Amino acid sequence: MASSLKLVCVLVLCMVMTAPMALAVDCNQVTSELAPCYGYLMTNGEGPAPADCCSGLQAVNNAAQTTADRQQICQCFKNAAQSASGINTNTAAQLPSKCGITIPYQMSASTNCSSIQ
Repeated sequence: MASSLKLVCVLVLCMVMTAPMALAVDCNQVTSELAPCYGYLMTNGEGPAPADCCSGLQAVNNAAQTTADRQQICQCFKNAAQSASGINTNTAAQLPSKCGITIPYQMSASTNCSSIQ
C-alpha cells in the first residue's frame, strides 16, 4: 500500500513538473492567431486594424505569461516578418497600438528577443 502511494505521489509530481512545458507557446499557434492580420500588415496601416486581427494579437499577448513565452513570441514575430514578403514594417510596429494592446517590445525583425523580460 505504501509503495503504491509513493508511486502515485511520484506520478503526480511528474505531471505537475512537466505541465508548464506542455503549455509553452509555439510559432504555429502564434501564426494561426495572427493569420487575420496578414492582409492588413501588407498595407500602409491607414484605418483601423481588423477586429479578428486584434483578437488574435490579444490572444497571443495573453499567452505570454512568462519571460520565455514573451521571448518565444517575439522570435515567432521576427520569423514571420522575415519569411513573409510584402509586410509593411511600419504597419507591423503600429499594430499593437492600433489594437489598443500594450506589448513589452516592438514587433520588428530587428528586435533583440533575448533582451525581453
